[in-house]
Amino acid sequence: MPKVDTARFLADLNELRQIGAYKTGVHRPTFSPEDMESRRWLMERMRECGLEPTMDGIGNVIGRHQSAGPHLLVGSHIESQNYAGWLDGALGVMAGVALARAGLPVDVAAWADEEGHYGGFIGSRSFIGELSDAEIDRLTNRYHGKPLRQALQEAGLAGLPRIAMEPGRHKGFLELHIEQGTQLEGSGQRVGVVTGIVAIWQYRITITGMQDHAGGTTMAERRDAGLTAVRLLAMLDERMPMVCGPRSTWTCGRIALDPGASSIIPGKAEVLFQFRDVEETVLARMAHCLEACVQESNRRERCTTVLEAMSLSKPALCDPAMQAALAGAAEQFAPGAWRHMPSGAGHDAQYLAKRMPAAMLFSPSIGGISHHWSEDTKEEDLALCVEVLAEGAARYLAG
Repeated sequence: MPKVDTARFLADLNELRQIGAYKTGVHRPTFSPEDMESRRWLMERMRECGLEPTMDGIGNVIGRHQSAGPHLLVGSHIESQNYAGWLDGALGVMAGVALARAGLPVDVAAWADEEGHYGGFIGSRSFIGELSDAEIDRLTNRYHGKPLRQALQEAGLAGLPRIAMEPGRHKGFLELHIEQGTQLEGSGQRVGVVTGIVAIWQYRITITGMQDHAGGTTMAERRDAGLTAVRLLAMLDERMPMVCGPRSTWTCGRIALDPGASSIIPGKAEVLFQFRDVEETVLARMAHCLEACVQESNRRERCTTVLEAMSLSKPALCDPAMQAALAGAAEQFAPGAWRHMPSGAGHDAQYLAKRMPAAMLFSPSIGGISHHWSEDTKEEDLALCVEVLAEGAARYLAG
């Protein structure tokens, strides 16, 4: 059985959180000085445990094990959302380093921009060959508009080759992550063996009415795009529960009204709406519900609504053999205190799963909080989960 130095693992995590520290969390946006400092810091930790680290032209840091194999690939990401938590992503990367230090034949990866400052999962997508130069040319930062090419230049990455997956090198990919929810904490359990990663179906809803004066236009004459948007969203919230699954979610992430002034009736509304589930049949039902609600809105309202699908990803089911290895390890270290569960968030593992067996392990999140600087997990749960991950990796490699 591999022996993990949990004290060193926790010390590494706490040292990493000092880079870009913000309150009790971190602020390490992709390709910021803090992000690049953390990547260089990680490369030193990789060297210390015998890995050969490289940072590539998209910012991926990959530490290669020097044994003959078979190898596992273990990792996550170390950049953060703005003013966010210290564990989201970093936990999975430092767990990989801990497994390498324990003598397991693992390559460790810190993928670039999982958080989507420039495009979402560009590091893991680059590794599996799904990020083209043309896409890199057109991507910009969603917060301040900086072109990705400029960011790579400023970070010292321009012109470096991008590392591609080496066929046959890896038996599978493992990612340890905080749950970012309350299922484990609420049930008093300490480990989650992930069954699959949800698909996210993202839509743009554009509603066109008539911009007009808020005082001079009677209520009967109005074509108010804002009110139409509100009524459509209320209809969706009423009808989605009739077609969803037990862990489906749906979210209106943005409502933009044009021109957005208090004394002007909005002539246009743009809504970003998404839903998530791990079952494709459920996703199809939810899509049909959305389409029906838009159709009903166009029948009732004086404004015209157009629905546009922006991205329709596929669920990624975790590999059964890897799940079984993790489940056996969870029962060994936390008998009766673990569960099978889906991931409601997207992760790099869903892209690696397109090219190799992949699985995930969840640790509890205190209060379910994530993407916020107060995100946290008990140290004893972090230590337990890295031990479960190591034992699961050893079992899978031996299988």
